[in-house]
Amino acid sequence: MAGQLGIPDGIRELLPEVAGKHVLHLQCATGESTAELVALGALVSAVDISTEALEVARERAPDVAYVHADAHDLPLELRRARFDLVYTGGGVLHWLHDLDSWAVGIAAALKPGGLLLLYDNHPLSECVDPLGHWREDYFDDALQVTSGWEHFELTGPAATEQKHERHWQLGQIVDAITGAGLGVTRLVEFQTLYNWLQRDRRVPWEFALLARKPE
Repeated sequence: MAGQLGIPDGIRELLPEVAGKHVLHLQCATGESTAELVALGALVSAVDISTEALEVARERAPDVAYVHADAHDLPLELRRARFDLVYTGGGVLHWLHDLDSWAVGIAAALKPGGLLLLYDNHPLSECVDPLGHWREDYFDDALQVTSGWEHFELTGPAATEQKHERHWQLGQIVDAITGAGLGVTRLVEFQTLYNWLQRDRRVPWEFALLARKPE
């Protein structure tokens, strides 16, 4: 599933205790998951590249330090090793064009012993339709440009523009994270986190990864 639809139950089970902890929500979109982190007692900073999305997020969860920034190039204020948790997920990785710079920023944001919790569409799921029919090359990580998609609707007509995305392989994701100095502690593949969707359950549709910064 693309976009932020809140924290799925399967991901909540992996979420550490966040009450009173400093949490960075990367690529927060319109703040559904951000609001849930606040409700759990976290002290949240949230980042997104879309000013329109951040406007909606501020209305949904006003008690958050929002930062308009690119996930590839986090500002210095977020790279001071002060966060207990970096949380990101729900259709975010395909927007990234450079996993290495993204992962380095996460490592810089985390305090020693801090944790990354990432969940997203499983790379294999990008290759099949909901019935499990193969339609894409798993190893094709070239930049894909699609025109004429409606990506966001605030109060007026949805904006229509080009979409630039890249479908990363699972190994590339892990390599970027470990290359930034984080140690992967768990990798979970899910049949699906969204049980109401009609999907071929022989395919992993989402995954979650936990990685820790050394003490």
